[in-house]
Amino acid sequence: MFGKKAENMSNGSGTVTPNSNNSIVAGTKIQGSIIASSDIRIDGELVGDLDCSGRLVIGPEGRIKGNVTCQNAVIEGVFEGKLQVSELLNVRETAKIDGEIITDKLTVQAGALYNVTCSMGKISKSGSKPKELVVTL
Repeated sequence: MFGKKAENMSNGSGTVTPNSNNSIVAGTKIQGSIIASSDIRIDGELVGDLDCSGRLVIGPEGRIKGNVTCQNAVIEGVFEGKLQVSELLNVRETAKIDGEIITDKLTVQAGALYNVTCSMGKISKSGSKPKELVVTL
């Protein structure tokens, strides 16, 4: 209609559009590992590991217990474990986080429960971790 074809639509070959989203709805519990090549929203519960190439959103009722790697994250629910965010981590006022955080940039809203060991800054190509900051709010 606007002159562009739906070239990137999924056709069973694993190709997805850049606007594709995954969603784990409230009432769903997953035990195991998830690999997501696009954004994912968790409103249910994940006990296990998540490797996300895009943005992770943990909704207000969402829970994750495990190890997570993603590009960006917005946390409104509960997270326990190790979280590695290559760009921006946004912790909302309803969030409850316990564990280890490695991120480049961080925002924490007033009211969030944020009991973590936090390392901030870009991870160098040599693999060295950024400086460590211990924060308890």
